Amino acid sequence: MEGKRAHVVIVGAGISGLAAAWHLRQNGGEQIKVTVLEGSPRIGGKLHASEVAGVRVDEGAEAMLARRPEGKDLAKAVGLGDDLVTPGTTSASIYSRGALRPMPKGHVMGVPADLTELAKTGIMSPGGLLRVPLDQVLPATLVRTDVSVAAYIRARMGEEVLDRLVEPLLGGVYAGRSDMLSLEATMPSIALAARTERSLLGAAREIVEETPKEAGPVFTSLLGGIGSLPAAVAEASAASVRTGVTVRELRRTPAGWRLVTGPVPRPEVLEADAVILAVPAAPAARLLRDEVPKAAAELARIEYASMAIVTLAYPLSAVPSPPAGSGYLVPPVEGRPVKAATFSSVKWPHLTDGDLLIVRCSIGRLGEEHLLQRDDSELVALAMAELTDVLGVRGLPADSRVSRWGGALPQYNVGHLDRVARVRAAVAVQPGLAVCGAAYDGLGIPACISTARTAAARILGGLTHD
Repeated sequence: MEGKRAHVVIVGAGISGLAAAWHLRQNGGEQIKVTVLEGSPRIGGKLHASEVAGVRVDEGAEAMLARRPEGKDLAKAVGLGDDLVTPGTTSASIYSRGALRPMPKGHVMGVPADLTELAKTGIMSPGGLLRVPLDQVLPATLVRTDVSVAAYIRARMGEEVLDRLVEPLLGGVYAGRSDMLSLEATMPSIALAARTERSLLGAAREIVEETPKEAGPVFTSLLGGIGSLPAAVAEASAASVRTGVTVRELRRTPAGWRLVTGPVPRPEVLEADAVILAVPAAPAARLLRDEVPKAAAELARIEYASMAIVTLAYPLSAVPSPPAGSGYLVPPVEGRPVKAATFSSVKWPHLTDGDLLIVRCSIGRLGEEHLLQRDDSELVALAMAELTDVLGVRGLPADSRVSRWGGALPQYNVGHLDRVARVRAAVAVQPGLAVCGAAYDGLGIPACISTARTAAARILGGLTHD
């Protein structure tokens, strides 16, 4: 591209698209012109914060993994390093058998590694607890291909471990169902052990023992909320970011790509040397349908779950006994509409001066769309009833907010990794085209940033060799 400034268009201004723009600027310099197009009125996607009772609280993701470097490194690079904070507590509970019970010490995504610690929690019934050690004498269940989480965990440890430990943890991440989610994609360390190890209990124990004891906090956030990250990344990228612009068509041209935006009667055409699609699977499939039909067909098969987050701010006087932990998860078998509650002002002490309890209640899993058809006041009432029942909260909250995330969480169902490999193989033969985002290698912020870095590197490599 010597003598010519290459134009790269990124479709989607969530953290993946914005991180891709930043990586293009860092490694391509002034030789690259970057335009980011976002269909919604704002940037950031599922990273957004707003005020509740005068306190800025995240509406979507409220933390990122601290033990993966991509998120922290990007925050530091865009000037937010001093804003990184660690949780005041990470001790969580599970609401099981009518009470809040502590998560067992030593588990791998809900798979217990220590029977004594599991028994102490009271999460499981005596019969369910007796079923777990049978894993050590049952014939091996060696996994040769991808299977559902439910199929493997149930075979090794029984129904209750699946229902009361694994299911709520997976639900907290994917809002999905263990009988559909891929073991390889959602529990890779367990999947690796399942290929060779006879005992799941023994394998979980080895995984826990091999985890560094001084690895530092698992999660981190920002003083202004994780929602403050997108704007900082956008500014640091020096990209031209346009909101309210929906891309309707993507076409290959002799020189690169043509994108059609705007209303049908008044279309606007953008020419680009390269394109990065940083949008969910369904819009990516729509844009790739004509030029990369194999990738489009695979992307169209990725399901998404919807959910809502109800944030409530209570005066401490309304709470008989303020909670000490970071929150709790609710197994689907409990039949409660709230699947998780995060005590945000306990988990992140910087949020308040101690005069408020701020709680975020998550509502909705895959297949529970009927819950989300209720209006905001009904969802608030469900969350209030939950906290009254579990914490004994009295009276009305000082403020509330409902954040709806329709089709927000991609489902990594059985065969997901192979599906993603086929998408990337089809895209790889198209010069000047890349994809990134939560639909591929992980829903967390560091994983999304990693896919963005890979996409930017692919584009820059292609432009360099043109």
